[in-house]
Amino acid sequence: MELHAANTNTPAPRKAVHVLLAEDNPVNARLAAALLAAHTCTFDLAENGREALHHLETGNYDLVLMDMRMPEMDGLEATRQYRAQGGTTPIVALTANAFDRDRLACMEAGMNDFLAKPITLEDFRGVLARFTHHGPSASAI
Repeated sequence: MELHAANTNTPAPRKAVHVLLAEDNPVNARLAAALLAAHTCTFDLAENGREALHHLETGNYDLVLMDMRMPEMDGLEATRQYRAQGGTTPIVALTANAFDRDRLACMEAGMNDFLAKPITLEDFRGVLARFTHHGPSASAI
């Protein structure tokens, strides 16, 4: 029987981060999707808070990017309901409103962090690193 030493110079392949993207605006959704794909993330899209809750009940996500303002049910209410059900997946708010009161409303609803639109590459990478242990890669944008 022949044994071979493991090659310690080759990093182990990263597990793809699976994200729920809750965003009703098609342009914003396409931009977020491009960022996610460039960082080897897979994702599902929900176009409102009700869809986001359904996905969270039936899927397994590493991170949720949740727009604050969506039709049918906004991101704040979707987060409140998810947390009331015992959900623990990190939720990061996405909003064009970068005011302190908006950040406070997100935290009070149970969100873990806040990204102002337009999302910068640096902020996006920071969120991925903080909540998924998925740091930036050399091949990312």
